Amino acid sequence: MDNIREEVKELQIGRKVRRLRQEQRLTLQQLAAATGLSKPLLSQIENDQVIPPLATLLRIAKALRVNLHHFFQEEGDSEKCILVRAGERRPQPRRTAGGDPAAPPYSYHSLAVGKRQRNMEPFLVEFDARDWTEEMLVSHQGEEFLFLLEGELEFHYGDKVMTMHPGDSVYYDSTEPHGYLAVGTDRPRAVAVVYSRD
Repeated sequence: MDNIREEVKELQIGRKVRRLRQEQRLTLQQLAAATGLSKPLLSQIENDQVIPPLATLLRIAKALRVNLHHFFQEEGDSEKCILVRAGERRPQPRRTAGGDPAAPPYSYHSLAVGKRQRNMEPFLVEFDARDWTEEMLVSHQGEEFLFLLEGELEFHYGDKVMTMHPGDSVYYDSTEPHGYLAVGTDRPRAVAVVYSRD
């Protein structure tokens, strides 16, 4: 877990959010109004006390007028083609408060660290077992694709519930409320690609 914290610290998502907000001369209150997120949550994100789930990070990116990939690149990254080795993935842990029911039921690893100017954001996603709650539904601009590698998932999309098995995939408009629930005994793992329209 200490290695994960070090990797997240190196990525400095919170620092990037704060720098963009300050460059645009926005107060935390103004960013809260633009994103619909609370001022205390944004403060925790900026101070790297909370690693935001993808839907939250997409809302922040849209409000700050940057692409999602901005938060997953190193300063000076400019490669046209990158190879990310298995040991180079950067896991993004959930909120640090243990057992927080508002924490997303997954952790995600960026699969394109080092590639600038990308239109897609690929992730390896690992899902945790949890009881379903309506708070697990999220929506944001863009489209998503998910290919299930291991385990079993329930995919909630609007008022539909679909069970996914290894090898199944789903492509959807992410403006519709959606969420995933791990089912069975094996921890589900999937490759997800997020595309966010400007």
